[in-house]
Order: sequence, then structure tokens, then C-alpha cells
Amino acid sequence: MARPFLSKPVIALDADGVLLDYNAAYAKLWGKVFGMLPTERDPNAYWAMDRWSVEMLSGPRLEIFRASFDEQFWSRLPPVATALEACFSLREAGYTLVCVSALQPRFEKARLRNLKDLGFPIERVIATGGSDAAGNSKKAAVSMLGCVALVDDYLPNLADLGPTVHTALITRQPNGSPNTGPALSHVNSSHAQLADFARWWIRSAGDHSG
Repeated sequence: MARPFLSKPVIALDADGVLLDYNAAYAKLWGKVFGMLPTERDPNAYWAMDRWSVEMLSGPRLEIFRASFDEQFWSRLPPVATALEACFSLREAGYTLVCVSALQPRFEKARLRNLKDLGFPIERVIATGGSDAAGNSKKAAVSMLGCVALVDDYLPNLADLGPTVHTALITRQPNGSPNTGPALSHVNSSHAQLADFARWWIRSAGDHSG
């Protein structure tokens, strides 16, 4: 797929866990649906269900909760601390930022509205729809954009992007993280949060070749 004309190099950014605090939004939604905010069980847990003291849902309660992940939910997630500042730093350094998210495409506009309402300097969201049986679901979007880098907190999303794309893994909460194993050797850089990536990337501009 041909790269569209873009005047500045493009950095693709994941949303949940990189730009937006999905785990915090999960707890708030749980409280809204079930009438009580869950207590925090493990602040270092990667997955929301492990971080909060919540029950394993099934049957009608599970269906009610799943249905609550609607357009309103996806348009109101809070930002990850320092992520907004990091994005402005990258933009001021000469990069175009695009959010490439594994969200279902029907919520693409809600995700963009969420980012714009929070003040992120991001004008485009590409929702790739999650897992892809054929491989990395973000690969086509990253290739189409001609990205110089993808910043993501989920290791499988960084696979098979080719030598021209710098793959940056956001490690964040480590407990129960899926970001382990031999595939880590293919990651170009690792950072605790987007702000750390932004500082490193700008400081070492010209040294990364993908």
C-alpha cells in the first residue's frame, strides 16, 4: 500500500496504556454499572481485572458490563499522566502523531473525540479492530502511514513491522504483563511511559534508523 503524502515524519501511538488510562476508566465504569467502586488490589498489575478487586463475571451480569463499553465510555477515558506533554514535545520536534488503536472501528470517532477533548495534538485515529488471525493487526496501518516509529504497550503489536519502523515498547505495570519472551529481542527500545520515549527519541534524533 502506498504511503500518503505527509509533510512530516509520522509516529504512531497506541491509545490504551500509552495515551489513555484504560485501567482507571475500567474501575469507574465498574462503579457506575454495579454501584460500588472496586478497591485496588495490585497497582502494578497490567490487566484491569488483576489491578482491581472485582469478581469474575458470567451470565447476565457479564453481558450488562460488556454492553457498557459503548461510545460514551470510549469517548471519556482519562489521559495517562504526562502523555499530553509528551505528545506536544514530539509535535514540536517535527513529528506528525497518529493514534493507531486496536479498538473496534465503530468506536474510531469516539476515540478521536476523546483525544481531542483532552487536548492531544492528534488529528487522526485508525482503529484496527484488535487481534488479526493473519498476524499483527496494526501492521497495515503502520505501513500505510509510512511511520518512523510505533509506540505500544502490547508486545504482539510490535511484531513484523520491518526494519524501517522503530518499535518502542511501553513497559508500564509489570505484574501479569504479556510483554515477555523471545519476541522482546526484536523491540528496538523500551520505556516506562510515553514521556520517557519522547525525551529519549528527541535527544537521540538522527540516531534511530528503525
